[in-house]
Amino acid sequence: MEGTDPVNKKLAAALSGGAVLAGALSGCSSGDKGPDPKLIAWAKTVCDAVPAQDAKIKAANEAIAQTASNTTSSPATIQKTDSQAFQDMSDGYKALAAAISGAGAPPGIDDGAKRQQDVVKNLNSLSASYADLKKKVDALNTKDQAKFASGLHDVASQMADLETQNKSGTQALEALEQGEVKNAIAEQASCKKVSTTSGTSAPASVSPSSTAG
Repeated sequence: MEGTDPVNKKLAAALSGGAVLAGALSGCSSGDKGPDPKLIAWAKTVCDAVPAQDAKIKAANEAIAQTASNTTSSPATIQKTDSQAFQDMSDGYKALAAAISGAGAPPGIDDGAKRQQDVVKNLNSLSASYADLKKKVDALNTKDQAKFASGLHDVASQMADLETQNKSGTQALEALEQGEVKNAIAEQASCKKVSTTSGTSAPASVSPSSTAG
């Protein structure tokens, strides 16, 4: 609808600019020496949780983008779509945090526990932020188009502010994935599956904006 469409597109743009951390674990080739079997088992536990959450988070991004591209979307439709999308993203990051937390520290890795805990902290923080965005969207006044547009603008601005959190999460994953951990992850079919379906906009790396692989 006129008035809400520009800010909903701003929201979609903010989403597309954020790192989809679920698909960030790499499928890059491993080195000549294979990693420790215990580390392989750890990587499997982590990677097996990735595809489903990656799909959920990507679908949520796409749902908001599709609603934004439809100039006839009503405030009620926008609210319903965005609310569900934020819920799905919150759930997705929370599930990833739980998987990495449950896997424990990568065995045999110096600073492994700290690196693991940093990732869990960042993912849980993102989950909480998206849950907060859902609450804000749910509270929007869909009966008053001007108020709805103003409220949606605030949501879009807050969404854009999450770029810092996304970068922090990406950096934490990059730190976790260094050395033998990267090699162990590279042997997991589930992480390879995610990396090969990411497309050119999200290369097979911890950071979707990176070309390393």
